[in-house]
Amino acid sequence: MEYNLSPVLLAGLAGLFTWGMTAAGASMVFFFKEINKKVLNMMLGFAAGVMVASSFWSLLAPSIEISEGLSVPNWFPALTGFLLGGLALHLLDKFLPHIHPETGHQEGVKSTWQRSLLLVLAITIHNIPEGFAVGVAFGGLASGNGVFSLTAAISLALGIGIQNFPEGAAVSIPLRREAMSRTKAFNYGQLSGLVEPIAAIIGAAAVMYINPILPYALAFAAGAMLYVVADELIPESQIGHDVEIEFSTLGFMGGFAIMMLMDVALG
Repeated sequence: MEYNLSPVLLAGLAGLFTWGMTAAGASMVFFFKEINKKVLNMMLGFAAGVMVASSFWSLLAPSIEISEGLSVPNWFPALTGFLLGGLALHLLDKFLPHIHPETGHQEGVKSTWQRSLLLVLAITIHNIPEGFAVGVAFGGLASGNGVFSLTAAISLALGIGIQNFPEGAAVSIPLRREAMSRTKAFNYGQLSGLVEPIAAIIGAAAVMYINPILPYALAFAAGAMLYVVADELIPESQIGHDVEIEFSTLGFMGGFAIMMLMDVALG
């Protein structure tokens, strides 16, 4: 697919799309005050499936492939970046105060910040690596390496945008339950996705202007995303009775299958 725009601009536009999908999910607060637990578990499982699939096909596999011929073993950038990505999210999780919407459990350093802000920060932590991953995928286009294609980058942005929909709802609707107005709950929900276009632009610019970090950046994004999946999305989707938990598994399988199809067929 031909393109004439700067990869950084394309990354910014893709980030705006993923932010828009978060806002679309947050708008569900205008129609619902509660989310059925089966539906919520399925949405969380779906988001986890999309992130796991995209972490491998869109990020780790290209990282290993473009590391061929470097002065280090081809596994080294993928392994190093992956672990650093997980460590970065662990540190954010450990020190940035936030509350998980499903459990109500507060993590990070103790804070007197409003509960609504802490809920938004929990989802914002998810969105940082997602935006960065989109940016790195578009920034890789400037390398001229055949591993990267505009179609593959768009499919990654589309997949992340799709799974942002339930994340937006997972912020705004719990805020509505706490007697916040629908408009204010929506604003907080969409605000959680605002970091994505910013992170996308940073990711694209970083790999364009410091090209040697590209394989490390790809794996970094994958490690950060999988940390979020293992630490938050899967555990939160497994809360409830047996039937409700079954829906999270079905959602995970569906999300993984759709993202795998998009990566393989469109990439």
